[in-house]
Amino acid sequence: QVQLVESGGGLVQAGGSLRLSCAASGRTFSSYSIGWFRQAPGKEREFVAAINWSSGTYYADSVKGRFAVSRDNAKNTVYLQMNSLKPEDTAVYSCAARPADRSTLPRQYSYWGQGTQVTVSS
Repeated sequence: QVQLVESGGGLVQAGGSLRLSCAASGRTFSSYSIGWFRQAPGKEREFVAAINWSSGTYYADSVKGRFAVSRDNAKNTVYLQMNSLKPEDTAVYSCAARPADRSTLPRQYSYWGQGTQVTVSS
């Protein structure tokens, strides 16, 4: 069982930065891949980024070069550094965990956090 709690969301102007955190419980956290997803009002949940147990990363094309995902297994935490934010990045961001390699598909993740709101003003 893994429990996830996101933090770090907020309101930021276009071009600004935010760092989201995903804090996990559980002694086996280091063996899980963590994915970040976002969902804007009226839209489907979409993949943002993922990181596996060896810190291999993968990004959606829409955020490549602007977002960076990292993990600190000693702190049981995964981070999503978001730079050069755009109004279209506005969404609820959620982290999710799976005991396997990275995936872009939400249905392949077993555990989810409650989400944190990110709002980017123009």
